[in-house]
Amino acid sequence: MTATGDLILVLDAGTTSTRAILFAPDGTMRAVAQAELTQHYPQAGWVEHDAGEIWAKTLAAARDVIGQAGGADRVAAIGITNQRETVVAWDKVTGEPLHHALVWQDRRTADACAALKNAGQEPVVQAATGLLLDPYFSATKMRWLVDNVPAVQAAAAAGRLALGTVESWLVWKLTGGAHVTDASNASRTLLLPLDGASWDDGLCDLFGVPRGALGEVVDNAGQFGLTDPALLGRAIPITGLAGDQQSATIGQGCLAPGQTKATFGTGAFVLANMGDALPRSGHRLLGTVLYQLGGKRDYALEGSVFVAGSLIKWLRDGLGVIASAGESEALARSVPDSGGVVIVPALSGLGAPHWRPEARGVITGMSFSTTRAHLVRAALEAMAMQTQDLASAFAADGAEWTTLRIDGGMSANDWMAQDLADVLQVPVERPDFVETTALGAAMLAGVGAGLYPSLSAASGAMRGAVRTFAPGLQVDPERRAGWERALAAS
Repeated sequence: MTATGDLILVLDAGTTSTRAILFAPDGTMRAVAQAELTQHYPQAGWVEHDAGEIWAKTLAAARDVIGQAGGADRVAAIGITNQRETVVAWDKVTGEPLHHALVWQDRRTADACAALKNAGQEPVVQAATGLLLDPYFSATKMRWLVDNVPAVQAAAAAGRLALGTVESWLVWKLTGGAHVTDASNASRTLLLPLDGASWDDGLCDLFGVPRGALGEVVDNAGQFGLTDPALLGRAIPITGLAGDQQSATIGQGCLAPGQTKATFGTGAFVLANMGDALPRSGHRLLGTVLYQLGGKRDYALEGSVFVAGSLIKWLRDGLGVIASAGESEALARSVPDSGGVVIVPALSGLGAPHWRPEARGVITGMSFSTTRAHLVRAALEAMAMQTQDLASAFAADGAEWTTLRIDGGMSANDWMAQDLADVLQVPVERPDFVETTALGAAMLAGVGAGLYPSLSAASGAMRGAVRTFAPGLQVDPERRAGWERALAAS
């Protein structure tokens, strides 16, 4: 295909907001529009989004940036990246959602996961998918919808049910009915074997997910459909799809085995490129598809932390400790240490390498001398401590970090970036443009549209300069000891 237009439109449907960004071929951001998403918490441990809102706000953002650029003729292709594991159920005939989307943070299926573990299924599932039995992943969410929502049950009985992650939902809405999911997102469902081309019947049966409701598993770059001309002004090809953490890994240029990135957004996610070797972890890390091109897969070893930037948001919105996230760096610098305060941010359970969905957040070490600065510093210190837990697990699995490339909204905090380098004792690299999730989707879309011959060529053309934070003196061992004590209390 020969692309028309000179810009790449990326739709970045995240957890707290959805965005549209226009990129030039050199990786320069030309326009951006963003809207916050409403977070629904029906009861403790449940987290939902309105899939209709995700669609409406994503479409509005896309129209906004296209207007800023002067019209749809400027757009060569569309790339989509998304919060992974979140499940949408919709009607194939009406195209309307049948229930709120169940967000990746949702813990309502913890008992179902525990029952499968008790039945001895986790080793079988991990060997096939690289994943563990945890509510984080999509399959048990899909089963919950089928079991508990009458509209979903009726659609399944009538053969009208569609299930998918957020990129699948957006492609359906943009094209008017293409039902696909890319290999990186599919590998997060518990239904796709790491070395299998498509959904596994045995896994679908184990989790009780109707296979006919799932989309076709496709590459991360290619021809996935044309947008309805009425939506954006003309039919624009969708040529890149990826889950947000895989997309950020690509955007960071981690295209060779051993290269590792950490994204600090709502959660914190570390991925190490493993090349074409199937990732096998003995230390509670995850194996996942990094990307698939021409049917060939590259893999990653992943550690997922559920709470990172959302902890700062909670300090702002839940406790009123700060008025804005931007205050956190100055407050952390205003005190010499956390005053003995330790925060374990298990507000959505603990992810890798602990995998304790029942865990809850803990704050220890407070006294009358504790100030909001100490709380904020302890929150930021928790980022490095959680990451150090992951570093130990990666090293034990034979993927020791020599450099860590960081991105995401929290990485703009210089204090946190330096603290990471000091705690981990490795250089930490941060690109000048930290929104690498969207950049990776732009690279994939550019490859899929024929603008670049390969991902490495796209990375060379679009990835910008980086700043390195060199490790300083080793951190006081008591800080680690305090973290371990607080972790036990969680």
